[in-house]
Amino acid sequence: MTSYASHREEKAAGELDRMASDVGLAAVKAIRNSAKAIIIDGGQLLAIKQYDVEGDWYTLPGGGQHPGETLVEALRRECREELGVGVEVGPLRHIREYIGANHEFAVEDADAHQVEFMFECVLLADPFTSEPILPDERQVGIAWLPLADLASYRLYPKELRAVLAHGIDPDARIYLGDTN
Repeated sequence: MTSYASHREEKAAGELDRMASDVGLAAVKAIRNSAKAIIIDGGQLLAIKQYDVEGDWYTLPGGGQHPGETLVEALRRECREELGVGVEVGPLRHIREYIGANHEFAVEDADAHQVEFMFECVLLADPFTSEPILPDERQVGIAWLPLADLASYRLYPKELRAVLAHGIDPDARIYLGDTN
């Protein structure tokens, strides 16, 4: 039996979808928070290596925040899962939004809206001597990307190629906008 509250929620969700359709917008899932680790050592950025039909591509370690979990807790958990090691979480350096309908992957991600909080982090152990506990489904490894060569990699968000080309700048803008 459906409760009155869940019936109201379903009705409200249906109304929002109808309103979005009326103005030509795709229905969007709930906004997802994600915590990401900027790990730089020896002039290199640690990245999660992934693979698709176009070849290798890279993202920062980290992922989605669970209910009741702080962003710092989420980042520590995600790094243990993807890197197999812990991290010391430092200052927040950048925030970016990803509204899927606005970017080249709109066909796959039209209903996605994610806000990523990127923190400067330090590894507590060498991830190349560990195994990921729960890697992302497309994760095929991890890699150190030379900062001077970031522009030559498929690194997402793309904005990081320029923002991190010379390392972390404490005076750099924090909000990167809706970028892929």
